[in-house]
Amino acid sequence: MRKGLFALAAVSLLATGSIAACGDDSGSDSGSTGGGSAAAGKVGIILPDTKSSQRWGTDDPKFLKAAFDAAGVPVEIQNAQGDKTQFQTIADGMISSGVAVLMIVNLDSGTGKAVLEKAKKAGIATIDYDRLTLSGGADYYVSFDNVAVGKLQGEGLVKCLEEKKYTKPVVAELNGSPTDNNATLFAQGYDSILDPKYADGTFTKGPNQDVPDWDNAQAGTIFEQMLTSNKNIKGVLAANDGLGNAAITVLKKNQLNGQVPVTGQDATVQGLQNILAGDQCMTVYKAIKKEADAAADLAVALAKKQKPTTATGTTKDPESGADVPSVLLEPQSITKENVKDVIADGFVTKDAVCTADFAKACTDAGIS
Repeated sequence: MRKGLFALAAVSLLATGSIAACGDDSGSDSGSTGGGSAAAGKVGIILPDTKSSQRWGTDDPKFLKAAFDAAGVPVEIQNAQGDKTQFQTIADGMISSGVAVLMIVNLDSGTGKAVLEKAKKAGIATIDYDRLTLSGGADYYVSFDNVAVGKLQGEGLVKCLEEKKYTKPVVAELNGSPTDNNATLFAQGYDSILDPKYADGTFTKGPNQDVPDWDNAQAGTIFEQMLTSNKNIKGVLAANDGLGNAAITVLKKNQLNGQVPVTGQDATVQGLQNILAGDQCMTVYKAIKKEADAAADLAVALAKKQKPTTATGTTKDPESGADVPSVLLEPQSITKENVKDVIADGFVTKDAVCTADFAKACTDAGIS
């Protein structure tokens, strides 16, 4: 059950004792106040937004900063707040300041590619973090096996629908942003599970729509329109917890929550609470600390002009055909039976999840 928590070999970080500073998660630039390692250059990191997932505003900045602090390598972390112009402006500033490594989570492949090309011309090593920039040519890629994430979502929905014993249930799909290659990979994974069910008549393929920029408000509007046009929707493949919660909010308005299984991803506090309440079927846990540590390990080696040794896999860029050296981590399916694993792993706290409204559900789920 805990396979996904421990599948990646431990990532070692080089500790030197110097402390680095980073920009805060609001996108302001506080630079680096520590001296860092004399042998290491500075690392610049650009995160995408704080709306599509809580991780970009809280989890990743925290884990990345801790990893670079432990390695004694100076780092600057900024957030583009969903603004492509701001993303490019931040990158230009980091490149002109002479960072040795640039790590990005692109807002779309076009913007990301332009930034990566500028960095390469300046002789800066590049890392795609979490999202592959199509035709971007990054030196390395660190993420989870995103097709596997989608497969877990598809398998989870199949199990929940089978438990409901629905006959030929109509399944709606709320896909992620069409500009995010990860969303394409998630869909590849869950469609590989659901398409055979549609083909043999076990399930009925319902409305299927992308959600621009992973926008939860738009997801709510989209799903409300889906449900209005098809009252027989019995399952929702939602690509992450935010989209899932948007669907659940609409289902609640129609007194259908708990009757219509909904998937998710990211193991957010909200997603876990929805699972405990019986409104969400499952989520996918991606141990973000392991992803941050793996990316930091690569960046530290590059900043010290060493050859990284941990990128033992490859990911084929579907546009350029290039094989990008990669670190790919294994995700884990989370249902009510193992919500406690996410808390035990330290990703979220019991206090955050088990508020008064969810205290009994937490006890029933074995969370102590």
